[in-house]
This record gives sequence, structure tokens and C-alpha cells, in this order.
Amino acid sequence: MNVIVVGGGKVGFYLCKTLIEHGHHPLIIEKNKQNCEYAANHLDIPTIHADGSTIESLTLAKADEADALVAVTGLDQDNLVSCQLAKKVFHVKKTISRVNNPKNVDIMRRLGVDIPISSTDNIARLLEREIDSARIKSLLSLNRGEASLSEIQIPENYVLHGKRLFELDIPEDAVVAAIFRKENLIIPRGNTQIISGDRILVIAKDRVIHELAQTLHLPD
Repeated sequence: MNVIVVGGGKVGFYLCKTLIEHGHHPLIIEKNKQNCEYAANHLDIPTIHADGSTIESLTLAKADEADALVAVTGLDQDNLVSCQLAKKVFHVKKTISRVNNPKNVDIMRRLGVDIPISSTDNIARLLEREIDSARIKSLLSLNRGEASLSEIQIPENYVLHGKRLFELDIPEDAVVAAIFRKENLIIPRGNTQIISGDRILVIAKDRVIHELAQTLHLPD
């Protein structure tokens, strides 16, 4: 796969190193001349000393032949422009952008970036996931990690024993998909009770997992 990486700092360098190890063919566009030379010497890949958010640099990089473009500079606006140009002008199939400010993730997605990635947001999600892992077991990642199918084991002597789903303030981005009670499978409705010992399957966006654990009063 031919991949253009806009930004040749530490993130871009190690991304290219990983891509090479996986058999792909990266090219770096980087403003800093020293970073370009370092990448060229240590990775033996093509580098272009230029601003990756311009049509000229993307033309020089043969973006029309690229399978993907990944923008990982420290400036969200530059990453956005690089991805937009790649998609709209050069018809690159897949664009991925590093998002330095987590608040910009949604706007980038709305403006056409295929996969906006916030390292800060991902670290926060990972931390919350690790904290809640003893209570909520992730079974399947959905939509590139945005959501997951998870299993919740309701403890014995549960503090909310007998409560109905409609009585619980379950987050909007979480849905109770199934309840296993002994040998029985229950497709839940709003008036379905939660009973001590139940196993619950939940589909939820990862950002609400911690909130869900608190709502259900799951023990630490």
C-alpha cells in the first residue's frame, strides 16, 4: 500500500517505520529540513521538504497514486487541509488525521476526514476501559474502536436488584441488547428487571462505558 505521511516528526517517523515493517510503502512530506534528512537516512524512504497542506506538495508526492494519506503534524488545521485536498482533489481512498485537540474530532469527521484520531481522547478511553475492565468485559470492538459489545456480570446481592430498565438512567449512547438469566435468554424491554446474577450484553460507545458503570452501581 502506498501511503503519504504528512508530518515527519517523531509520530510520523515511527509511523513510517511501522508501515515499512508491515510491508507498505510510505512517503513523508515534512516542513523541517532536518526531519526530512533524518527520515531519508534512517528509513531509506522518499521524503519531500515542503508544506503537506498544499496542492503542489501533494502533486509532487503523486497523491493521485496513493492508497491513503495520514496527516500527523502538530497543527489540526494543517492536518485537515491535507486530508481535504487528498480526498477532493486527488481522490485518495482513505484519509486519516491526528487530532491534537479532542474537541476537533467531530468537526474533522463532518468536514470529510475518514478517520480522525485523538491520542488524548484514546488515552482517556483506554484509562477508563482499564479501570472498568473488572466490571465490564469488552467482547467485540465496533466501528474502529468507537464502540464495543460488552458483557456485564451483575453481582449477587445487587444494590439495584429488581429495578426495571426504564428506572435506570442509562446513557443515551448505550443499549442493553440481551440479558442471560440462568439458562434463559431475555430480549429486554423498558419494563425488564435487572436481577442479581444476571449477565447483560450491552452495545455502547466507549466514551460512555465509565458513565454506564456508575449508573449501574457496579462494584469496584
